[in-house]
Amino acid sequence: MSAGRIFDLVVATAVLIVASPAMLAAAVAVRLDSPGPILFRQLRVGRHGRTFRILKFRTMRHAASGAESGLSVGDEPDVTRIGRLLRQYKLNELPQLFNVLRGEMSIVGPRPELPGYVALYKPRDRAAILAVRPGITDPASLLYRRESDLLAREVDPQRAYVERIMPRKLAIARRYLRRRTLLSDLGVILVTAYAILRPARVPLAESAASLSSRPASVRPHRNTAGLAA
Repeated sequence: MSAGRIFDLVVATAVLIVASPAMLAAAVAVRLDSPGPILFRQLRVGRHGRTFRILKFRTMRHAASGAESGLSVGDEPDVTRIGRLLRQYKLNELPQLFNVLRGEMSIVGPRPELPGYVALYKPRDRAAILAVRPGITDPASLLYRRESDLLAREVDPQRAYVERIMPRKLAIARRYLRRRTLLSDLGVILVTAYAILRPARVPLAESAASLSSRPASVRPHRNTAGLAA
């Protein structure tokens, strides 16, 4: 077993122990707040292109939960009262710790995408990103933690995501993976915790110097319709 995998297991187990009361409270709140399952399961692409079901606390009304399988754009009306609170503090992501224990994810790594978006990856992105386990957090997700607000300003949010945001996130992930160490992963975890507690102190994508260059773009080689419900 690699040092990175041991690190994931230790951190995931420790966080689950500490966060178990909050997770139990969140599960009860989701169940009482609206009809439907406690967990939202979604197909994502992991290491070596293998698909798996990512776990989250459900944050949308069950009848409209299909919208949760696509992009999150602005203040979505179908998000439940508890769902808004869970999203604000990223508590809806906590069940992914079980994905880590099962070996499907890491604590730190590129966020796993839907199969339809992975199909649009350039060869260099596919080679770098799919060579590692996807993660719960990474530098790109920190910079774009208000991605839904950015997309809400766009006339075509899906096109903006595919042509501008996704290439930038992939470029950030590639750069991080080239110099990644256990110490740097620990740093990302600490910054993530700080960003949740003090969000105004951590730069957002629109103000980050590393993203000040002209937006990158990709030319989709297949129709992206239907990726977001």
